[in-house]
Amino acid sequence: MGTYIGIDLGGTHIRAGRVANEIIETQNKMRTPKDPRDADETVDAIKEVIRTVMNEQVEAIGIGVPSLVDRDKGIVYNVTNIPYWDEVPLKKMLEKEYQVPVYLDNDANCFALGERYFGVGCDYQNFVGLTVGTGLGGGIIQQGRLLQDANCGSGEFGMLPYKDNVLEYYASGSFFNNVYGLDGNEMFLKAQQKDPQALEAYRRLGIHLAAAVKMVMYTVDPQMIVFGGAVAEAHELYEETLYEYIQDFGYPNSVKNLRIFFSKLECPGILGAASLCY
Repeated sequence: MGTYIGIDLGGTHIRAGRVANEIIETQNKMRTPKDPRDADETVDAIKEVIRTVMNEQVEAIGIGVPSLVDRDKGIVYNVTNIPYWDEVPLKKMLEKEYQVPVYLDNDANCFALGERYFGVGCDYQNFVGLTVGTGLGGGIIQQGRLLQDANCGSGEFGMLPYKDNVLEYYASGSFFNNVYGLDGNEMFLKAQQKDPQALEAYRRLGIHLAAAVKMVMYTVDPQMIVFGGAVAEAHELYEETLYEYIQDFGYPNSVKNLRIFFSKLECPGILGAASLCY
């Protein structure tokens, strides 16, 4: 294994880490420009945080972005929470700056790939990584490799129709605000205090996440599903309900064979992005 930089680009923070021998040697973060004048201002911020972890041993840079990517051309499209990022040739910009190969992919794909190299996915050839935060995203690993689809859009299970909306309206942290008018942190604190409404909210979240699991199973029939993201960290509050509500899946043997894990990776965004270089 060589030395690589992983960049986790988010709407609030840009996180960077230098990864060598499967360990994050150093990392840093800075705030994503809140009201940039143009796309270049955010690109400059990415360059700046890369400089803080760059050294002469770095062989490549991987970047996970919250949107769709043209992997071959390295163009990022339609980032909803970063202004002016409708079409940004990020690969070309960064390769010119640092003279090393740059690889880009969707952040949920990076999460799945990070689990493949650093987490529970080491032991599985076919699995799905689901990121459960403000939305619901997914990355698909088949035959040990990230699924190479046409537009970097596979695994977006959260956008499938569900009830009166789409799946991520109910099967994500946004569920608490959408239905109960509370953000995820508030609901978690209330649940920790054994508030009945909060405990019921998490129980119902488990029902919706079970629906997500069944959609994944009908679509790609994986050996394993690993959950990541902020909501996954509270899995003890809904895990029992999730298992209960996947039992009516149409193929009982598939349910019996399926393994479900909750990620224990530290800094999964950095490790996942660095995995693009492997």
